[in-house]
Amino acid sequence: MGSTEHDPRTLQMRPRCIATTGLLDLIKVLRSDGYMVIGPIFRDGAIVYDEITEPTDIAQGWQVETGPGQYAAHTSGGAFFDTVVGPTPWKRFLHPPRETLYRMTKAPDGSVSVQGPDDPVQPLAFLGVRACDLAAISVLDRVLMEGPHPDPRYGARRRNTLIIAVNCRVSAETCFCASMGTGPAATAGYDLCLSELGTGGETRFLVEVGSSEGSDLLAQVSTRAATPEDLSEAADGARVAARQQTRGMTTDGLPDKVVAAHDHPRWADVAHRCLNCTNCTMVCPTCFCTTVEEVSDLAGESFARQQRWDSCFTADFSYIHGGAVRPSAKSRYRQWLTHKLGTWPSQFDGDLGCTGCGRCIAWCPVGIDLTEEIAHLTEEVSP
Repeated sequence: MGSTEHDPRTLQMRPRCIATTGLLDLIKVLRSDGYMVIGPIFRDGAIVYDEITEPTDIAQGWQVETGPGQYAAHTSGGAFFDTVVGPTPWKRFLHPPRETLYRMTKAPDGSVSVQGPDDPVQPLAFLGVRACDLAAISVLDRVLMEGPHPDPRYGARRRNTLIIAVNCRVSAETCFCASMGTGPAATAGYDLCLSELGTGGETRFLVEVGSSEGSDLLAQVSTRAATPEDLSEAADGARVAARQQTRGMTTDGLPDKVVAAHDHPRWADVAHRCLNCTNCTMVCPTCFCTTVEEVSDLAGESFARQQRWDSCFTADFSYIHGGAVRPSAKSRYRQWLTHKLGTWPSQFDGDLGCTGCGRCIAWCPVGIDLTEEIAHLTEEVSP
């Protein structure tokens, strides 16, 4: 252990500051410790989360403009983390879109061998997790790791994941985390939390520590004590991001109001516009539904049982003997939104299933805005 200035017990209590070189050093340390570092990169016209092998992979200098059914990334300045959330939620690394549960192989003599998943669990380091996505990971933890039927694969990945959060100082038009109580500043669920300060050559990062693992990591890079000016600038950045948000949702009594709106005529109106394309559930950071299917090769010698993401917007998702339980677009949209904001808290003994990230608004092809729908559905509704 180094000097008192780098004692993890001290660092855990006192915010520190690092220069941009310190951020790059964090990445190097993580990679040398065997972590796959996942962070924001620019690809195919969007800011997505994927592996960072070099510091220059970070989508530095990019900003995003969103709206209902709109998303556009463009270069603007040199900030590292002034982008907002893109189409890829962090859940894809903890709860993959498709994974093999087991594989069966037929030998020439006709015998069959069964193999389980053989992919090792590589430690992951998430860099740049927003407060809304921290809340979403907490939701997934409650459902997939802490519930009555835990997913061992999710649990193994989650326990091997280190999280470096980033506080927002820019909000998109579709963000509404402030009204949901999930952002723009992170309050829990991280190992380290960064607040980007300054611009250009003056860029630096306030670092807050949330775990002993985070303390150990920070102790390996050069830091200095945070000044009152650093702390004030970080707090101001989060307040600016909150003031930029023009959308919101009144959450007081919301679950009871949504359930009480079961027969509201607005469901038919939104169903007339909804394409049932499943985009909203694919980009949602808390949707976790899956289905299981059998896949075989053309020779009929190898078979695999695979789990893949599914959506309550597909007719087959609610199919039982005799047909689909929810055959209409109206019933499927109502199922999604009523579960997300109505019955979720009682089912999982926790918060709502929406964290205000706004992805579903931006990536809906017809621009359906769930904050607008909730406002209509809950007006004049008494729980």
